[in-house]
Amino acid sequence: MTERETVFAQGAPPAIGPYSHAVRVGELLFCSGQIPLDPATGELVGTSAPEQARRCLESLRSVCEAAGASLGQAVRLTVYMTDLGDFAAVNEVYASFFPAEPPARVTVGVAQLPKGAYVEIDAIVALRASSATGASSAAGSSAAVGASAVTGSAP
Repeated sequence: MTERETVFAQGAPPAIGPYSHAVRVGELLFCSGQIPLDPATGELVGTSAPEQARRCLESLRSVCEAAGASLGQAVRLTVYMTDLGDFAAVNEVYASFFPAEPPARVTVGVAQLPKGAYVEIDAIVALRASSATGASSAAGSSAAVGASAVTGSAP
């Protein structure tokens, strides 16, 4: 069986439901969707879609770093927006996080998002072999990784 590890990132807002910041399986990291919450207060931040997209991407960057990876290793992001009229402005923010060789992306217009957010973004990240070693321990245990915790378990 493939080993499954959950990732907790102190630099990202706490989950607002029963889910992990990310799950690592093999050489892939599946990051949960991030809405624009302040990591310290858990409150929604940003009054516009571009401001909120920036906070979402900053949180995803923290989740990647907690797993020993970088957001630049993302292979696909999904952007959920309540108003696709803000697409161009969100694209500008997005481009600032991926100046060269951006990942594949899907953008979906949705009726609403948790807590009234305008934007939510999730990611799938390819892990390098070097980032997958040393950051985790045997199945069922947990280890501190910088400002994060990674726990392993078999399904």
